Amino acid sequence: MRVVCLIQARMSSQRFPGKVLREVLGQPLLKYLVDRIICCKEIDMLALATSTDQTDDILIEFAETINLAYHRGPLKNVAQRMLDAAKFFQADALVRISGDSPLIDSTLVDRLVNIFRQDPEVDLVTNVQARTFPKGQSVEVVPVRTLKHLVNMGLTADESEHVTKAIYSTTKAFNIVNVVHDHPLGDMQLSVDTEHDINRFQLILEALGEPYSQHSLEQVTTVALRLP
Repeated sequence: MRVVCLIQARMSSQRFPGKVLREVLGQPLLKYLVDRIICCKEIDMLALATSTDQTDDILIEFAETINLAYHRGPLKNVAQRMLDAAKFFQADALVRISGDSPLIDSTLVDRLVNIFRQDPEVDLVTNVQARTFPKGQSVEVVPVRTLKHLVNMGLTADESEHVTKAIYSTTKAFNIVNVVHDHPLGDMQLSVDTEHDINRFQLILEALGEPYSQHSLEQVTTVALRLP
């Protein structure tokens, strides 16, 4: 099974435009995320899935500077964008990671991919059906056959943008494995949606020190719990 991790990102975020290339301590958020994902042992490839909109040309330029593979697709129809990327990279399954998650834990990604590899008949391995992990630690492993089925279902515009929403709303039709955290932290904010989140992210990095990509989720959350 060829498992490709796709970072879903665009510059035209409604809440925080351009956030994925916002620099913190000298490098963009996206670079922090990439540095963490390349530590994964269970994925076969990492790539950026962005749009064909000209606002995302700058994302492609950045990807090329760090030798990150990429594929471009529809701006709003993210489900189709992911499916097109899956075909392009010849994937059997995708790991879906949001570009606003610069503190994603690589061992968590490996954990969910390993669950999928042990039972590739599942339709979705996730840790967000019941949120017990912090925001910014969301991981979904989706077989391409499931993604094809979703697209062929005729998704609404909202479902197309959020990709797996139709799975969560019709759980009886899908075989879902949901992974939970030992210590529920679903209210903790580790993703970047606001200027306040940027400031918290910088404080976490400064408290942890380099190398930023090596710190575990437990280390990150320990620091985050101390912040105001």
